[in-house]
Amino acid sequence: MTPTEPRAASYVQALGGADNIQDIEPCTTRLRSLVHDPSLVNSAALRELGAFGVMINGRVVQIVVGPDVDVVASEINDLL
Repeated sequence: MTPTEPRAASYVQALGGADNIQDIEPCTTRLRSLVHDPSLVNSAALRELGAFGVMINGRVVQIVVGPDVDVVASEINDLL
């Protein structure tokens, strides 16, 4: 288990669970996710995980993670 796996599982939970996540991908320093129900996203929990910011626009959730976004996205995709 890598150090980011527990964090990745926490990101999945804060995004409303695996069933709520339709797509997730890294983009520079952001984690972009398409969710089924944006009301299930817990922005406060994402910030507690270290996110620098959370933007929700419709079903698109962008989480500013930082330079290790590729690792986090890979771990999340492994969980899904």
